[in-house]
Amino acid sequence: MKIFRLLFIFLSLPLFAQQGGMWIPSLLEGMNEAEMTNLGMKMTAQDIYNLNNASLKDAVPHFNGGCTSEVISKQGLLLTNHHCGYSQIQSHSSLEHDYLENGFWAMSLKEELPNPGVTASFMVRIEDVTTQVMNGITEAMTEADKQIKIEENIANVVQSSPKEAWQENRVRTFYEGNQYMLFVVETYKDIRLVGAPPSSIGKFGSDTDNWIWPRHTGDFSLFRIYADKNNRPAEYSEDNVPYTPKHFLPISLDGVAEDDFTLVFGYPGTTDEYLPSVAIEQVINTINPARIAIRDAALAIQDKYMRADPQIKIQYASKFARIANYWKKWKGETLGLTKSNAVGIKKQQESALTSQINKKGKQQEYGQILPQFEKYYTEIESYALAREYYLETVLRNVELLRTAYQAYQLKQVYDNRGAQSFEDRRNNMVERLEGQYKDYSKQVDEEVFEALIALYAKGVPQQFLPDSFKNMNAQQLTDKVYKNSAFVDYASVKNLLEGDAETVIAKLNSDPGFQVVKDMADAYFEKVAPKYEELELNISGLERDYMKALLELSPKDARIFPNANSTLRVTYGKVAGYSPADAIYYEPVTHLEGVMQKYVPGDYEFDVPQKLLELYKAKDYGQYGENGKMPINFIGTNHTTGGNSGSPAIDAYGNLIGLNFDRVWEGTMSDYYYDPALSRNIMVDIRYVLFIVDKYAGAKNLIDELMLVHPKKEKRKSKNRKK
Repeated sequence: MKIFRLLFIFLSLPLFAQQGGMWIPSLLEGMNEAEMTNLGMKMTAQDIYNLNNASLKDAVPHFNGGCTSEVISKQGLLLTNHHCGYSQIQSHSSLEHDYLENGFWAMSLKEELPNPGVTASFMVRIEDVTTQVMNGITEAMTEADKQIKIEENIANVVQSSPKEAWQENRVRTFYEGNQYMLFVVETYKDIRLVGAPPSSIGKFGSDTDNWIWPRHTGDFSLFRIYADKNNRPAEYSEDNVPYTPKHFLPISLDGVAEDDFTLVFGYPGTTDEYLPSVAIEQVINTINPARIAIRDAALAIQDKYMRADPQIKIQYASKFARIANYWKKWKGETLGLTKSNAVGIKKQQESALTSQINKKGKQQEYGQILPQFEKYYTEIESYALAREYYLETVLRNVELLRTAYQAYQLKQVYDNRGAQSFEDRRNNMVERLEGQYKDYSKQVDEEVFEALIALYAKGVPQQFLPDSFKNMNAQQLTDKVYKNSAFVDYASVKNLLEGDAETVIAKLNSDPGFQVVKDMADAYFEKVAPKYEELELNISGLERDYMKALLELSPKDARIFPNANSTLRVTYGKVAGYSPADAIYYEPVTHLEGVMQKYVPGDYEFDVPQKLLELYKAKDYGQYGENGKMPINFIGTNHTTGGNSGSPAIDAYGNLIGLNFDRVWEGTMSDYYYDPALSRNIMVDIRYVLFIVDKYAGAKNLIDELMLVHPKKEKRKSKNRKK
């Protein structure tokens, strides 16, 4: 009886947990639609995803491949987070026109700013292609042979599936390789900046408040999609016109209250909800501590210089935010996994599953999965640790090393593909680096290099270190590199890369910065990567079989959702507060009063613009306030992750009530384990967005584009009419 109870808890979660999960929008009819209706939704599944008619999916594009956005007007006006548009806002900023500091507002279409390379991609159609992708796969094949055949089948599906000339076919895997779906996508490439509040609003609280509740951040920015005269995707052109959407989101002015239904639509990046307990233990005890230590060091140095120098603050604003984001997330993730006893709960679930395998006589098929997980995760730990140190040091946090690594790849291109490929890659690299060095400080990077190279030499298992790193003096190596390497400024790098392939490679081999990267990369690719990839392939095969066992042995009504993989998903829940610790309860809505309580004049993170102070003092909130207060942020039980930044928060009727931008610190472990008591997503109240656009910026041209509605008031009027 005890075993059955555990399995039931594991595979058929209680009613409150209906608010977790990331669901495929084309498969909502049935269980999901019933759950959403139970939670208060007044729409149908067809209103959310409809192949033949306009639906919510047509208003929710993937923003630049990393965030989500929503179309909010019939002229293609696009809303996303301030931090999603941060790089574009920064790229248009200078000391003379500092849009990060002062904000930017286009008062006409002519004032909107182009952003080369930025995209907005709409999902047109979803289709299950599992049968085609798995054609020819047999149990007798090795994991490597299975992957080769699967990739071949995917290529055939992508090539043969119908689409329009301007569209693209993509196939993505679900349930760890047990299901494959085709996505038909169309991508718009002319995306212009329309509006952004100053960072003191859009990034209020900055890194101190990141992942924290209560929150008071106006994290939004506005763009516009442009299309050719046929409303189809086109590269930037002055002849392009605002995009006419199939659907755009009306905006509710009625606000939110505890227990209101919320639907978040977007492109969550990556989750691993079905990792075994041994993997979660490795994240808590080995992987996250290494990541956090490296970023601790890098961020402390960057922060010191940013606070002292306004130019460096502009140069490093976007980089610092990117590094700090996951640094703090990993800290909260470890805290949440520990607090929620995720490892212990997963061990109970695994014990229950083992008993069910034995009961069903499935030992030969599934009986070795959990012991094999234990074996492979034990083997991979030292390789995974070395890999994290390499990625964090070379590719993510030391700019000189990252640039030198691009040169290392350039040499590989020549060795493997010849001179013409070298020329093409080199020319692209030289062009790309010009913009990169615009935001580079040798002084900052040198100090980061010294700190991180010392951590690398100490933290990487000794058997994986380059010979040159054994008994290495970090200060001496740093002095040598930053005094003599060409990678410390653009002109030197450009000169370094001039000449034919053999000349460039000879110069590279003599550069001390390149020599460091070459030693690190050679050691990594010879000693770490091959074995890591071999073990990871075996683990992936086990994960597929583990998921197959869960799907096969679960009750028919079990709520087993696929992990996030940057495809369009629906997550639903309710506005709800939570209790992070004993005797503490957080209300679900914050107000402008909280900004003023945190206000520190002149502070890097908590300054407040004078205009906002005046509006607050006068209580001049227009139609956007409620009971004399200005709502700012609210939280809900929606299951979100990276990639959901900018996702629309939609009410029971299909109207926009906010946009997602973060999670609470205690709930960041939801990428591995969703706990309904702690997991909360953080959203900007759409009324605060409108208040800033209208009352603060005076951009009434943008307000006039929108469809503003009062669904709750209309519902009450309808009831009164019936009486």
